[in-house]
Amino acid sequence: MPTSDPAVAVRSTPAVERVARPRYLRETVLERLRTAIITGELAEGALFSAPMLGQALGVSATPVREAMMDLAREGLVETVKNKGFRITRMSEDDLDDLAQVRLLLEPPAMHLVAGRVTDVERTALREAAEACAAAAEREDLQQYLQFDRAFHARLLSLTGNQQLVALATELRLRTRMYGLIALARDGRLAASAQEHHDLVEQLHRGDADAAEHLLRQHIGHARALWATGTESGPSADELTRRRDT
Repeated sequence: MPTSDPAVAVRSTPAVERVARPRYLRETVLERLRTAIITGELAEGALFSAPMLGQALGVSATPVREAMMDLAREGLVETVKNKGFRITRMSEDDLDDLAQVRLLLEPPAMHLVAGRVTDVERTALREAAEACAAAAEREDLQQYLQFDRAFHARLLSLTGNQQLVALATELRLRTRMYGLIALARDGRLAASAQEHHDLVEQLHRGDADAAEHLLRQHIGHARALWATGTESGPSADELTRRRDT
């Protein structure tokens, strides 16, 4: 997991990809910074000023500052008075806790979704899944994370519980996936994205038990393979047993 001495501010310009100047600049800056934090390009514990990040992104400090305030509300950064923003540290226990809460919420919800995936919804979900897989093949992690969130939000919206959708999305935003860069380069991220297609088909035919099992595996990958680039992290079953003991 990337680390940095929290007492030392980063002096050099951070290596984040510059942004074009689209119509919705603030949202683009927000997604670029969020992706950089989730994937570890901006190391946890490091301190950045808005002008420093603005220079790296090729924009002014204003949209950076606005984006960082949004990220602070999401728990990804914390403000440091008169200095800037520090990337929030996430311990292994923190990541375990986030994954465990997701396991309690999302897989059981598949029993509410099964039977509600109409042909129209199936098509929409398959398109979202394909967009996610295509982004993985392009090694476009920003797009991959956006499409992944959109897919799972749409899927959970079929429960009819918008509080569940909001909470699950918030938990997804707070996690870290430091293994994504290596997985994308190796071509393994696109293979993992196939799970989205499998999940849609199981739900379309009403197989709630199979969908619950697959989503448990999917979240387990987010904690192990996607977080570290290896299967060294705890499995979904291990995370559940940890809380039962």
